[in-house]
Amino acid sequence: MAGCAVSFGNSFAVCAVAHKRTTRPSSSTELGFVTSQLSGLRICCNPSPKFPTPIVASPFQPLARRVCPFTGKKANRANKVSFSNHKTKKLQFVNLQYKRLWWEAGKRFVKLRLSTKALKTIEKNGLDAVAKKAGIDLRKK
Repeated sequence: MAGCAVSFGNSFAVCAVAHKRTTRPSSSTELGFVTSQLSGLRICCNPSPKFPTPIVASPFQPLARRVCPFTGKKANRANKVSFSNHKTKKLQFVNLQYKRLWWEAGKRFVKLRLSTKALKTIEKNGLDAVAKKAGIDLRKK
């Protein structure tokens, strides 16, 4: 099993050491010592082939961009103007909506995130025509 030890200056703390003791002393390269030059923190970990260190994914999920795929509309940089005429920057986002639309060629509903302007264009010209013009493959949705 893996064990690790941390030393802070003169004090020494051991965390989760459950590996078997061997008769020969282990070298610093075998344990994998890492020394922080900023705070004098010394960390050692004994890597174990039985229990590899899990790779943790980023806690942040990728966010959907605030851009309409059909029209290409995106946020507008604008000024927020106060009563004293003090201007601060702000973003005016696109009115994006999640909609289930009937796709006649596919004989099924497709769930899309599109702007209200694109929704009006789809009502006027049809979903196939607008998707073809925007270069969107509806079979993937």
